[in-house]
Amino acid sequence: MPSKSTRPTFAVLATGAGVFAMLQSLIAPALPTVQHALHTSQSTATWVMTAYLLSASVFTPILGRVGDLVGKKRTLVAVLVAVLAGCLLAALAPTIGVLVVARVVQGAGGALVPLSFGIIRDEFAPREVPGSISALSAVIAAGGGVGMVAAGPIVSALDYRWLFWIPVAVVAATVLIAVRYVPESPRRAEGSVSWLGALLLSGWLVALLLPISQAGVWGWGSARTVGLFVLAALLFALWLIAESRSRSPLVDLRVMRLPAVWTTNLAALLFGAGMYAIWSFLPGFVQTPSSAGYGFGASVTASGLLMLPMLVAMFLSGMLSGRLEPVFGAKALLTTGAALGALSCAMLAVRHDRQWQIAVAAGLFGLGIGLAFAAMANLVVASVPPDRTGAATGMNANIRTIGGSIGAAVTGVLVTGRLQPSGLPYGSGYTHGFTLLAVLCLAAALAALLVPVRRRAVPAAGPEKEPAPTAPAPAPARVR
Repeated sequence: MPSKSTRPTFAVLATGAGVFAMLQSLIAPALPTVQHALHTSQSTATWVMTAYLLSASVFTPILGRVGDLVGKKRTLVAVLVAVLAGCLLAALAPTIGVLVVARVVQGAGGALVPLSFGIIRDEFAPREVPGSISALSAVIAAGGGVGMVAAGPIVSALDYRWLFWIPVAVVAATVLIAVRYVPESPRRAEGSVSWLGALLLSGWLVALLLPISQAGVWGWGSARTVGLFVLAALLFALWLIAESRSRSPLVDLRVMRLPAVWTTNLAALLFGAGMYAIWSFLPGFVQTPSSAGYGFGASVTASGLLMLPMLVAMFLSGMLSGRLEPVFGAKALLTTGAALGALSCAMLAVRHDRQWQIAVAAGLFGLGIGLAFAAMANLVVASVPPDRTGAATGMNANIRTIGGSIGAAVTGVLVTGRLQPSGLPYGSGYTHGFTLLAVLCLAAALAALLVPVRRRAVPAAGPEKEPAPTAPAPAPARVR
């Protein structure tokens, strides 16, 4: 945990990253309300989610790298201002088109995650870094849960526009505090932004995630879907070539090939697939009328409250992981978190006809999310050079998002592949979906076992900072 002198900085970082995570899930339960209020179709309303996903995926690694180059505080403040502008525009949006544009602007907030991890590494004493990263990861994980739980009551008591007015007030205060209390990081990476790398990275991410998110509408075999997948593969290959030849790559592929980094990213891809799919489909499951043979006919508010055990568990386990990591190691926590996710999904596949069963499984998955989020961040931060922290943690977050998009899309195919005459999915679709998610989380646990095991050097007590590396690509820090 941060010391007294760094607590204002940590409060700013936690608030900003927490608001970004909350905005990611806050609007999802309110999409039907938005659709009705703005007189649009369901397929068009889904772009409110898709635009945010695509924007965050593009901005996260690019602005993470910009922060490494020009200064993390300067970039952090600029990103917070962008989020503030996006929330204000969304709160005032008169049409669905303006709301989608606002969500694109809000997506810049994805960079708050790698920037925050980088500032912690630069400004906090080495002995505080693992615990502070774990605590920040807990806030990020819990932020997504807060969005699911809070959306229903806010919309019921006020209006869907207050889903953005409230963040406007919070982010405005955070900007002012950030300018006053967050110090500018002394470490700067050498070089410049590789705009060719940024363009190609943006291109293949959009070409990959767009058909995944829209395939349910377009069709998996449609020319548009297949064509974008082919384009994504081509742009990805070009991006690899460009980055490997660049003197100042956007994402240093040598760093991405470090054993502790690529194995953690593989686990992030698989665990993200299970996590985001659970967030997407479990509320819909409990909202399904019991006449379908499953579900509880819960309201948006009630379904959010049923997710409350997940929210509480992920926050507590994330906070606790800071104390557990020095004892058991980040690898063990990542493996355990993924295994808990697999156990939770297996329980849902076998038993889901009582609300307490859903609550227990959700709480168990929340424990896994809290442990896994903190462990992934610590593994990546401890394994890369300080001047590559932003780009490396940004790519880890992106890979988790890509996994989540794939997991949600494939689960959607299983759930909605066969529909009852009423138009509702069969219960077997959810059973197959939960089974798939259990397999994905189990695969993530197995991938976590591949992470190299090394001991962390114990830093001396005191407020000293981590020494700057003397080589451009130092050996990875030793982690358990």
